[in-house]
Amino acid sequence: MSTYAIIMIVGVTVVGGGWIAYFLWDRQQRKEEAQQPKPQSAKLQKTKSELSDWAKKMAEFKGPPKRPAGGEGTQDR
Repeated sequence: MSTYAIIMIVGVTVVGGGWIAYFLWDRQQRKEEAQQPKPQSAKLQKTKSELSDWAKKMAEFKGPPKRPAGGEGTQDR
């Protein structure tokens, strides 16, 4: 076997091992990332608090007073 063939076999083995190690490391990183809560931006937190405040105001809103029913306060012609 020539020196070139030996160098190529060793090189391909090292590169292949590196790719396998990289894929295993990347898979582990993705698993760890999936377990952590996703960070929320300041804009998203502000929007959520504004929406919550609006929902509280709407829950407290009673609306305009109701009109009297039937003949009370109305003139019949």
